[in-house]
Amino acid sequence: MFEHSQNSRIKMVFFLVVSLFLLIIIRVFYIQVIEYKKLNDLASNLWSRNLPVQADRGKILDRNGKIIAGNETTSSLVLIPIQIKNKEEVAKQLAEILGVSYEEMYKHVNKKTSIERVHPEGRDLSYEIAEKINKLGFDGVYLLKETKRYYPYDTTLAHVIGYVGIDNQGLSGLELMYNDYLTGVDGSIKYFSDGKGNKLSMPEIYESPTSGMNVNLTIDLDLQLVLENELTNAEKKYKAEGAIGIVMNPKTGEILAMSSRPTFSPTNYQKYSVETINRNLAIWSSFEPGSTFKILTLSAAINEGLVNVFEDTYYDTGKINVSGSTLHCWKPEGHGHQTYVQVVENSCNLGVNTGTHTVLKKIL
Repeated sequence: MFEHSQNSRIKMVFFLVVSLFLLIIIRVFYIQVIEYKKLNDLASNLWSRNLPVQADRGKILDRNGKIIAGNETTSSLVLIPIQIKNKEEVAKQLAEILGVSYEEMYKHVNKKTSIERVHPEGRDLSYEIAEKINKLGFDGVYLLKETKRYYPYDTTLAHVIGYVGIDNQGLSGLELMYNDYLTGVDGSIKYFSDGKGNKLSMPEIYESPTSGMNVNLTIDLDLQLVLENELTNAEKKYKAEGAIGIVMNPKTGEILAMSSRPTFSPTNYQKYSVETINRNLAIWSSFEPGSTFKILTLSAAINEGLVNVFEDTYYDTGKINVSGSTLHCWKPEGHGHQTYVQVVENSCNLGVNTGTHTVLKKIL
C-alpha cells in the first residue's frame, strides 16, 4: 500500500515536471516564432531614433506646365544633446556661425531631450552656412535636407496662389485650399542608440519621403504676366489705390489670368498688412458695374434686332422720363444727335436706356 502511494507521487511529480517543460517549450516557440516580429519591433523602437527627412511640396503649374510655385532645397540644424561631448565648444562655434548669442545656443545644446531642432535660427540655412557647420564634424550635430517654397515670379498671381508658413503648410489661397494634396509624406533616417543615447555602430536605415501632388491651373502664365504689366502701368499712370483684372475664356468659364492690387510677395508675406495679403479683390470686392454694363444692355437690343447701331439714331437732350421717373445723362446738356455707335462711344446713359427699354417692352 505504501509502495503504491509512493509510485503515484513519483508519477505525479514527473507529470508536473514534464508539463512544466512542455509549457516552457511552447512559450519559447510562441515568442521566437509567432510573436517574433512584434517583439522585435518593440525592442527596436526602444533603441532606434528617427531624424526626419522632409518631403517636397507639390508644385503649382499653369495650363502649359510652367512652374508658378516650386521648391528650393535648404538645410536645417538638428542636435542630439546626449551625443555632444564638449557642449561649451559646440555652443560657441554654432553661435558664431549662426550669428546668435552663446547663451541661446547653449540652451539648445544642453536641452534634456532626445532630438532638439534649432528653431528658427537653424532653419532654411544657406549652402555656405550649412557647409561651415558640416566642416566642424561635431558628434550629435546634424544637418537635415529640407525644402522651402519658391515663387519664381514673386508677386505674380500672389493672391490666387497664396503663401505657406515656415513648415511649408498652406496658409492662404490655393496653397491652403489644396494643402492636403500638395503636402507629401515625410521620410526619415533611422539610427540606433543605447539606453544612454550613445550612437551604436549599426547601419542607418533610410526611408525616402513621398513628394506631394502637383496642381495644374487653368491660368496661362503668359497672359498673367501681360495682365500684371498692364495693372502696374495703370497704377503708375492714374496713381490708383487699387486695381483688378480678370481674363476668362467665355466659352468654358476658365480663368486664364487674375490679379488685384495692392499685391505682395508670398516669400515675404510677413512684411505686409493682413488686409493686403488676405484680400483677393478680384473675388472679394463687390461693386456696381456702372457704365461697363451698358455694353450688355445694348447688346441685348442688337441681338433682338431692335437696334441698328450704324443706321438708327438717338437725340440726347440730357434727361428723359421713364415710367414716371426722370433719368439724367452724365452730361447735363446731353450729347445731341448721335448714332448708337456714338451712344456707346459717349457712354450715353439715356441712349443705352432707350435701347434697354425697347427690349423689355418686347419681352414683356
